[in-house]
Amino acid sequence: MSGHLITIFGGSGFIGRHLVGRLAAKGHQIRLAVRDPESASHLITQGAVGQIVGFKTNVRDQRSVDRAVAGADIVINLVGVLYEKGAQNFGRLHVDAAERIAAAAKAAGARQLIHMSALGARKDHEAAYARSKAVGEELVAKEFPGATILRPSVVFGCDDDFFNRFATILSLAPVFPLADGGKMKMQPVWVEDLADAIVRVIETPAEQGKIWELTGPDIYSFKELLEKVLEFTGRKCLLLPVPSGVMSIMASLMALAPGRPPLTADQVKLLQEDNVASGDFPNLQDLGVQPTTIDAVVPEYLRRYRRGGGLNSITA
Repeated sequence: MSGHLITIFGGSGFIGRHLVGRLAAKGHQIRLAVRDPESASHLITQGAVGQIVGFKTNVRDQRSVDRAVAGADIVINLVGVLYEKGAQNFGRLHVDAAERIAAAAKAAGARQLIHMSALGARKDHEAAYARSKAVGEELVAKEFPGATILRPSVVFGCDDDFFNRFATILSLAPVFPLADGGKMKMQPVWVEDLADAIVRVIETPAEQGKIWELTGPDIYSFKELLEKVLEFTGRKCLLLPVPSGVMSIMASLMALAPGRPPLTADQVKLLQEDNVASGDFPNLQDLGVQPTTIDAVVPEYLRRYRRGGGLNSITA
């Protein structure tokens, strides 16, 4: 089979699910380095027999990482968490695992390393998430000189954890508290555009080894994005401004509940700073990708949150 052998850490996650098929269509062999290969089984059918394989990997174990990158031409690290829970914390995944994967990729002789970071990553950021992403970037660059760093904004798509999560909450809650009124600016990027960008980096040597800020075409405040959700779902909910200090206390209490917290104190800190492109680094357009608007994509997949599952408007 033609193409490269590509090891993708975290390949069964949101971004990976949209990337794997593209790479398979290009003729690459894909090794999905994941904790649970069963979680990646649905992706195997996106390629020919044997082209995509799940590979049980523990990113906290050096030998496991070494086995996952052995013989790989390209290594892509998509590992990340939005909140901490038990062993799944920022330090272990965004810092330690990032360093471990970069060092292993270098030792294995990989030609490329593509590392997924985040827009706004900064070592002096108030939020631990953003700090850990910045430290991870620094260690990756040290262990694998010439690595490509991708910094996407909030990523949206049909199975995202942003618009879908808030559509669920706003469909059920009569009131939604907004830290400092939701003034923080965001520049959401479509997951398909992000996947296209990764493929183009892989195929274009001149674009490798750079830091990329990958964002959508439009800037919205957090409040405006929630208003979009209400518009697309036909729901009503009072968006109530709340001081960030009060919101942090509320989020800390939410984090004590089992399962995924709707909001964490660290995320409240993230919401106190704008998350838009600085303009200091190349972007999607520089890769020949025209960024897609929220209005072109999100209304269709949020239709299911309308009363009656959106069927009334289809059959009326």
